[in-house]
Amino acid sequence: MKSMYAAVLEEYNQFQWKEVAYPTMGDDEVIVKIAYASICGSDQHIFLGEFHPRTPIPFTPGHEFAGHVISKGPNIKNLEVGDLVAIDPIIWCGDCPACEREHYPACTSLKLIGVDMDGGFAQYLNVKEANLYKVNSNVPPAHAALIELYGIGYHSCNRASVQEGDSVVIWGAGKVGHAVLQAVKTKTTGQVYIVDILSKRLQLAKDTYEDIHIINTAKEDPVARIMELTNGKGVDVAIEAVGHYVEVEGKLNPVRSCIQSIRGAGTVCVLGLGNEPVPLLMKELIWKEAKLVASRVSHGEFTEAIDNLEKNLLKPEAMITDTLEPKDIQKGFEMLEEDPDNHLKMMLKFT
Repeated sequence: MKSMYAAVLEEYNQFQWKEVAYPTMGDDEVIVKIAYASICGSDQHIFLGEFHPRTPIPFTPGHEFAGHVISKGPNIKNLEVGDLVAIDPIIWCGDCPACEREHYPACTSLKLIGVDMDGGFAQYLNVKEANLYKVNSNVPPAHAALIELYGIGYHSCNRASVQEGDSVVIWGAGKVGHAVLQAVKTKTTGQVYIVDILSKRLQLAKDTYEDIHIINTAKEDPVARIMELTNGKGVDVAIEAVGHYVEVEGKLNPVRSCIQSIRGAGTVCVLGLGNEPVPLLMKELIWKEAKLVASRVSHGEFTEAIDNLEKNLLKPEAMITDTLEPKDIQKGFEMLEEDPDNHLKMMLKFT
């Protein structure tokens, strides 16, 4: 029987690089030879067992990855062997009320490759054509592996209706926050602010875009600082990309901080997947007659992300802090858990 190697989460907190069965290809599928896969914050939660029972073990994660088509089924129309492809991991049911309205991120039984089924931390994977986006060969495969993350960034911008000239604050300078930042910078020349408690992540953002303002919640009141910098007006859009937040004494939670930092009739977009209850004072939102919207995964923004990547308008190298061999995946996850300040996007290089 033909085999390959994959990073299998044998038990929570424990990966093993091991020999597994080679994937079987259906008529409407291709076999992708994985080039690069990226470790996501969700992968870290999976690693710790925080997605249980959604991700039972043993299991191969990985939902941010790219590679080359090496074989294709007879029903494949738009891809050729050798094409570089980015994989959209989203699988929706097509039957629920959200899907009937073609609002697929809100599917009540949404599934993701690499979360609900084996994913891209492997040498090869069978993927349906509907989940594949062709990428120009001049894009490095490592950058193509970030397209799913950029799709999330663009989806949040679109949910928040970021327009040219808008000022934007992003709460959270982690993996998602940096993707949002880069997407925002392709949509508006307005002033951009980014807030976090990790100084090195903030400095990374500043090194990427010199014209942004960075604000460290551990050192100053971010809402007061934003109001000072906007002459008391507030920003047009605030995007919360923190999720699991660390309480800082005397400072509000990120979502309420976003509400306080926007102008009248501004917009707050929340995409951080935290489990903690978030106390809000709703009259602060009502007084401003502001919009509070949510953003989950992406909704066709792969095309927008690829277009901007191919035009060199994004800065993927700014996010990549580490590249490891797949056999060292256990070490990689331990590094991310033990020293988050010094590691942002960690890539697994398969080829």
